[in-house]
Amino acid sequence: MSTAAGGHMAGPYAAAFAAAAGRVLRRPGELAVRLLFYAVILVVFAALWSAAAAATGGLVAGYSAAALLWYVTVAEAAVVATKPRLIEDIGVDIGTGAVATEMLRPVSVLWLRLASELGEAAVRLAMALAIGTAFTWAVGGAPPARAGALLALPSAVLAVAANLAAQHAFAGAAFWLSDAKATWFLYQKLVFLLGGMLLPLQLFPAWLERVAWVLPFWTMAYAPARLTAGSPPQPWLLAAQAAWLVVLAGAAAVVFAAGERHLEVAGG
Repeated sequence: MSTAAGGHMAGPYAAAFAAAAGRVLRRPGELAVRLLFYAVILVVFAALWSAAAAATGGLVAGYSAAALLWYVTVAEAAVVATKPRLIEDIGVDIGTGAVATEMLRPVSVLWLRLASELGEAAVRLAMALAIGTAFTWAVGGAPPARAGALLALPSAVLAVAANLAAQHAFAGAAFWLSDAKATWFLYQKLVFLLGGMLLPLQLFPAWLERVAWVLPFWTMAYAPARLTAGSPPQPWLLAAQAAWLVVLAGAAAVVFAAGERHLEVAGG
């Protein structure tokens, strides 16, 4: 395939990414509300983890209060970057026929949607990390794992990409159920709990930690947070995230391909 042909194929997806990023910047009110919510979470957890560390002699499962605050700063930023009800929104688009209309375009419905969501999430992630880093650095000092923290940025991007791919795979159930509300509710709880969004996996009971490690949700919050806050550095987390991203994107592609065939057969 020539370079020109490859660029032509990437054009619609790059344009969708750029347009979505610009759309977020043109809606400062919505972005400000989301970032304010994120800041409130950081303030609450700064007080919570300081009290917890003080009550346990300075460390909680090997993390200092400052390390735990850095953990929450990065984990929450990775999750806040995505839309909280994306699965439900995709389900509505499938149920109302919007996806069937998108199938008339000469580009992939799934990849165009993912490119658009990545564009929006990139802006939110950058803003959240900028605000969170400033706050946490001022309150708790520099990241305790500076070598690992350098890997946290690409890890956070992988976390967001894996999260978006998984949400599209889950939302694909709406091709057959015509409703993704139940799927959204289940998915959200799995990311909150098994993704390590609020607590490092090391704080879980041993059996629950083992369960979390065999599922993909830890790639969406725990991995970048652990690289920022944990010691020793674990750069292998990046490779594991990339592997899970391939799996999740493949699952989403399979589900959407089957769902689009279902719509064609059903005359959607």
